[in-house]
Amino acid sequence: MPLWLKLSIMEPTNYKQPQKKKKKKVSFLSIIGGDILKEDFVVKQSKLIIMIACCFVIFIGNRYSCMKKITRIEDLKKELKDLRYENLVVLTKLTANTRQSQIEALVESKGLGLSGSNSPTYEIEK
Repeated sequence: MPLWLKLSIMEPTNYKQPQKKKKKKVSFLSIIGGDILKEDFVVKQSKLIIMIACCFVIFIGNRYSCMKKITRIEDLKKELKDLRYENLVVLTKLTANTRQSQIEALVESKGLGLSGSNSPTYEIEK
């Protein structure tokens, strides 16, 4: 008897059907206990989960850094405003003290014996 006939006469073998996995219910205790980390989905997607966690850490760090810089900018703006006001006050006092009448009064009060010129100024040309 040929081999192909023998194979067709033989009874088919029982191949095992793939068994469906029972879905486990996710409960609060399984999450707290860490059983959820053993699930196939979590194991297969672990690299993605780690990448997302790293992105969150970078995002939070970047936001914190930006908030510090914004706070520093606001503080510098306030300081600049105060310095401009102080500059204005100093310039006003300087302008008041450098008037000719103020200088003459100061020289007289110190008793230096100096007096202003009575002749007009002139330019020397070549």
